[in-house]
Amino acid sequence: MSPTDKNPLKTTLCFSITDKVGALEDCLACIKAMEVSLTRIESRPSRTAEWDYDFFVDLNAKDADQVQKVVQGLQKHTADVRVMGADGLPDSVPWFPRKMTDLDTFADKVLAMGEELSSDHPGAHDPVYRKRRAEITAKAKVYRTGQQIPHVDYTPAEIECWGTVYRELTKLYKTHACREHQYVFPLLEQNCGYSDSNIPQLEQVSRFLKDCTGFTIRPVMGLLSPRDFLNALAFRVFHSTQYIRHGSRPLFTPEPDVCHELLGHAPLFADPDFADFCQEIGLASLGASDDDIKRLATIFWFTVEFGLCRQDGEIKAYGAGLLSSFGELEYSLSDKPEKLPFDPAKTSVQQYPVTEFQPTYFIAESFKDAQEKVRDFAAKTDRPFSVRYNAYTQSIEVLDTKDKVVRFAKTIRDDMKTLTTVLETL
Repeated sequence: MSPTDKNPLKTTLCFSITDKVGALEDCLACIKAMEVSLTRIESRPSRTAEWDYDFFVDLNAKDADQVQKVVQGLQKHTADVRVMGADGLPDSVPWFPRKMTDLDTFADKVLAMGEELSSDHPGAHDPVYRKRRAEITAKAKVYRTGQQIPHVDYTPAEIECWGTVYRELTKLYKTHACREHQYVFPLLEQNCGYSDSNIPQLEQVSRFLKDCTGFTIRPVMGLLSPRDFLNALAFRVFHSTQYIRHGSRPLFTPEPDVCHELLGHAPLFADPDFADFCQEIGLASLGASDDDIKRLATIFWFTVEFGLCRQDGEIKAYGAGLLSSFGELEYSLSDKPEKLPFDPAKTSVQQYPVTEFQPTYFIAESFKDAQEKVRDFAAKTDRPFSVRYNAYTQSIEVLDTKDKVVRFAKTIRDDMKTLTTVLETL
């Protein structure tokens, strides 16, 4: 790979320096001498020494040898240097976001759809529809963390399409949807403008979800890679499209659209147990190998997208792919498909079609039970460290040293004191 390639080796390094004059300048001069592109630098109080500092730097190198030279150069000026993540570097943990703002790097990294449509898409040969899609995806491309989600003024034709989908699906929710979806949906109608004559704005729905579980919505141009999409869940962030399917076929879509996102996904993100379950998958994906990402994405497919659960002796749907598809919602609860207990080890290797109804579904006993099973599954993967999400700083903490684990344990101890105090007053 040459320095002019469009796909440089993205790498995160962490190094520690003592508080002395010129220490940081020496490190930056070393990086500059290696002719790599430094894209970000952040400083933090050291986790291991009282008066030292930890620096995190993101850089774009031309190859693995250049990264290694940077590490060797920094070792002359620092107490410790670690490669925290690198895409494509042999024997290295894949790069993953550590701060909420790191998700901004996903803004235009879409695999398919968005403004580009496949030839068999219902709107592929409709220039008006394609232009409209481009207008909406352009807003998602420039969105950055902390901004208000762009408002979309949906047209009468788009609202009519939404209304058709809305009316058909809500006929089935009371008999086919899980109790959590049934409980939240009326709240969305009351607080977020859900109705057959109005397409809710992502900003309003995102604020509602944040109040409920801390989950937020982020607009996206189209389909992200499984790694990027799952990584965002670790921060309780759900990437959502804003465009709607083509009006010629309102009950069909070959891709996620605003109907799928707001009718299928959004209601469940307001449930604490479901939110915890989704974040567990996200945390497991951080720094995971490509093979483990594939397995986690398959688990996500058979749960968050096409999951069934057992409630009061009956089987109900909670997967967004089911709750946003009139035909498959009915089919999934019939006696036609195979239904198996949710077991991450087996679910993660199950083959599945993407253009037709699923021949096999997996049944979760509860969202909490599913979360525990995913946590146990993740503990057996190849990742050499554990992570936790710090809600105060909206960042990921890598638990790879004794000092970090001890600090985490102290946090748990403080929480236990609070719990003990509460129990004593009851």
